[in-house]
Amino acid sequence: MYLRYYFKRKTSQKYRPVILITGCSSGIGMAIAQLLNDRTPYRIVATARATSTRHLFLKFKESDRFWIRSLDVTSARDRIAILQEIEAKWGGVDILVNNAGISYRSVVEHMTEEDEQRQMSVNYFGPAELIRHVMPHMRSQGRGKIINISSVSGMLAMPTMASYSASKYALEGLSESLWYEGKPWGINVSLIQPGFIRSNSFQNVYYSRLSDPKKREEGPYTDFYSNMEPFVAKLMAMSLTSPESIAKLVLKVIKTENPPLWIPASLDAWVFYYLRRLIPRRFLMPLLFWTLPGAKTWGQKYSHRRKT
Repeated sequence: MYLRYYFKRKTSQKYRPVILITGCSSGIGMAIAQLLNDRTPYRIVATARATSTRHLFLKFKESDRFWIRSLDVTSARDRIAILQEIEAKWGGVDILVNNAGISYRSVVEHMTEEDEQRQMSVNYFGPAELIRHVMPHMRSQGRGKIINISSVSGMLAMPTMASYSASKYALEGLSESLWYEGKPWGINVSLIQPGFIRSNSFQNVYYSRLSDPKKREEGPYTDFYSNMEPFVAKLMAMSLTSPESIAKLVLKVIKTENPPLWIPASLDAWVFYYLRRLIPRRFLMPLLFWTLPGAKTWGQKYSHRRKT
């Protein structure tokens, strides 16, 4: 699949699509906006929440083909406003890059309903609503692309990241169904699946009240947090994948005539991609559990697990 993808015929450069990118204040989103602004003639709308657009104005200069706009993907008012402005000026969105996302670091037991709602609103409900609104224009044009930035956590879940994984699993399920629904109209759907990325994004996580390290008390899940947090940080520091390399992959998807649905975007993502397909889950899950740091003794002093 990898070689087939890379040698697909590319679209003509005469096509100047309107591209809406969410979550551009840092990381992958900013790298995508930077690359598209520097290397293409495309019309770009780079967005971030109102409190974060200052980062974009410091980095970019607006022009007749590059806009900076505030967009909270969870806000119906924001979504409608930005899409109406684009429609009035350029006719509509030709390519949607759903990049905005947040990640809670918390075990399931420490999440609240409010936390779960926030996680899903940013990573799933917001992107789903944007997709719903841009589809009619793409359908009327007979072409379009929806590029959803997923994660290796949408392939295999990890402890202390259950809600994040759930949101990415949901986005992947939606994308898979949408692939069928968009195909008759010439609309391509792709999932970019990065693994660990060499950036500071692991520091920009959300915590529930009970998982917050500033307020966290000694308890049954102490071992989970104390082992997983440095483990994730180490893997991200060792990663060869950067936001810029993900941005280049997104540009290749934009230029590819018929890109695939699933696109692992880092070496570890490829490893997990094939592990999931080649090893039965009944063996894979125990194998992964025993590779986690200290997993054999997690919560041992609080456990009432029966020995027989």
